[in-house]
Formats: sequence, structure tokens, C-alpha cells
Amino acid sequence: MGFEELYPPQRLAAAQRATAAAGLDALLLSPGSDLRYLTGYDAHAGERLTCLVLPAEGEPTLVVPTLERPAAEASPAPATGVRIVDHADGTDPYPLVTAALGGSVAAVGLADRMWAEHVLALREALPGATQRLASEVLREMRVRKSPAEVAALAEAGAAIDAVHARMGEWLRPGRTEAEVGADIAGAIRAAGHVSVDFVIVAAGPNGASPHHGTSDRPIGAGEPVVVDIGGTMPSGYRSDCTRTYVAGAPAPAEFVDYYAVLHAAQRAAVAAVRPGATAEEVDAAAREPIAAAGFGAAFLHRTGHGIGLDGHEEPYVVAGNARRLEPGMAFSVEPGIYLAGRHGARIEDIVVCATDGVQRLNTIPTELIAL
Repeated sequence: MGFEELYPPQRLAAAQRATAAAGLDALLLSPGSDLRYLTGYDAHAGERLTCLVLPAEGEPTLVVPTLERPAAEASPAPATGVRIVDHADGTDPYPLVTAALGGSVAAVGLADRMWAEHVLALREALPGATQRLASEVLREMRVRKSPAEVAALAEAGAAIDAVHARMGEWLRPGRTEAEVGADIAGAIRAAGHVSVDFVIVAAGPNGASPHHGTSDRPIGAGEPVVVDIGGTMPSGYRSDCTRTYVAGAPAPAEFVDYYAVLHAAQRAAVAAVRPGATAEEVDAAAREPIAAAGFGAAFLHRTGHGIGLDGHEEPYVVAGNARRLEPGMAFSVEPGIYLAGRHGARIEDIVVCATDGVQRLNTIPTELIAL
């Protein structure tokens, strides 16, 4: 899979048409997933301005610091038809933006996560322009993944599955969460990721905190351990997968009972994914059996989030989101049950809404894993 498939030149033209349809004169994109989505350039974010100037009509221009021009030229960006201009240290880069716009503008869309210092400087450079969010344009483009993007996410899913398959090498009673987490981080990179986005190793009562991280607490025999891990592949696309383990002794009977409820709920939610189903229907498919078993208040978060060049993006699988699923939408299905002071469990797969139902990108078993 080449970068030209992941970052096709025609994507810029499609974004320009969508920009015009949204009533914007241009998009101004700083380093981040939107910039990479349109150009393939994984730009460094810093105080020096990097900005893709994408007018609704006309030539796209990538404004970069002079010292980063070689990286921009080595990226897929030139093959997409983007013109690169640079600014030396100590010079004002914002006239390059106004020149690339080619005239006065009434409204521009800014990258959602642009640094405030750049937002304010652009406001000063373009005093007559209303500032809106670029996601008004790009959200609808990014929410449906192309076949190449699905293949990249599948590659990421297989890589993180390979790490989970090795958990027995590291997760043992007496070792601390942090020690296990360090081993996992190394394995994430060894499996092909270029960066480790997060490692959660949450044993016993720490498992009741969904975003725990790791600690110096030793893992006890028979304690449930939630392991939620993910990273970024060279393609830019992300992995994210959670499994729950127990090592050294049988898990508590109470835990085994509610894990069975969770397992059935996660399977039901995956099975509910199909074109035309709503995001909230998938959330309900996970939530209702958990609530019926008396654990509704212990399911603390939404059922899922979209994934792609960002770890969290549209669509969000949550009550109140009546958006209908379409082929190419990729997201997590990750219900959890968390009992404060005791333990918790979560099962997470990345799935893609397919034309004929659902495709799981994580294919390792979802049962409780005894090591």
C-alpha cells in the first residue's frame, strides 16, 4: 500500500469543492491530522508557522519554516500538487498566507486544534475574515474511510493484536503495572508502530478507572487486569484494543459473572453494526444488557469513538447520536463495567461498517484471558 493510495491528489480538489459549498473562501490548516489527511505531510507542530493554505479556488500552498522545507519536500505533499513556500527565522510568515489566498477573504476555516497564538495572528493578518472550524468541511470527508484507509487500519489492528498475543510474557503476579507497561511499549514499537500513543495496565481496583495508565502497584494473583493499548503506524493510522486478563490464580466469582455480561454485550454491539443503523443503536445494544444485569451505573463512558489519523474522531457511538452508519465508517466498540474499589473490565475492538454488515479489525478472542 503506497502513500499515493492513502493520500491521493484528488482529495485536495474534493476539499476545495467542499470548502466552497460550505461558504468558506479557504481552509488554513496547521500541523495535525487534517493537514496530513490532505497532503500526507506529518508536520512538526511548533511556534514557527506551518500552514496549508487551501483556497476554495486556486493553487494550494504549504507555508513552512525554512529549516523544515526539506522534510516537507520529502513528504507526499509535493505529489499532491501543493506549492511549498518557506519563511526564515525572524521573518513574518503571515504575509505568505495572505499572498497565497490571492485577495480578500470573508470567511476561513481553521484547523480545530490550531495553536491559539496562530489563530490570533491570523485574525490580525485577515481582519475582515470570519474564522470558523475546518471540521465543518473535513469531518464529512474523513468520516468514511477509503479502501486504502481501511487497509491501513487493518494493518494497525493486526499489529496491536500481535502485542496482546504476547501478554503472557510480561503480565505476571508480583510485577508492577509500570514494569509490564514498559515491556508493552517496547513491543508496540517492535510490532511496527512508529509511536506509542497510550498504555493502560490497570490491575485490581485500578481497573475501575477507565483511563488509569500505569502505577508502581504490584499485580496480585487472581486480580483482573485491564490492558488498553494503541499506537500510530508509519501510515499515520492508529490502533486501539483492550483485553482483560487474570494471572496466577482464578478471578473472583463476582468478576467472572459480570465479565460474562460484558462479553455478551460487546458481541451484541458488534453485531448491531450495519449500514443504516444509528450510532446510538449500537450504543444501546451494548448498554441495555449491562443495565438489565444491574450494572448500568458501572458503564461509565460511551460505547465507542471513531478512529483513523486521530485516535478519537467521528463518529461517536453514544446515546443521542442519531447519525446513520455508512460503509467505511471505522470506530471502536468498547463497553466496560467498573466497580470502584474492587475491579473493572473492558473489551474493545475496532470495527468498520461494511456494505454487508461489520468487519472486525481486531480478531483475537474477546473472552477473559487467563495467563
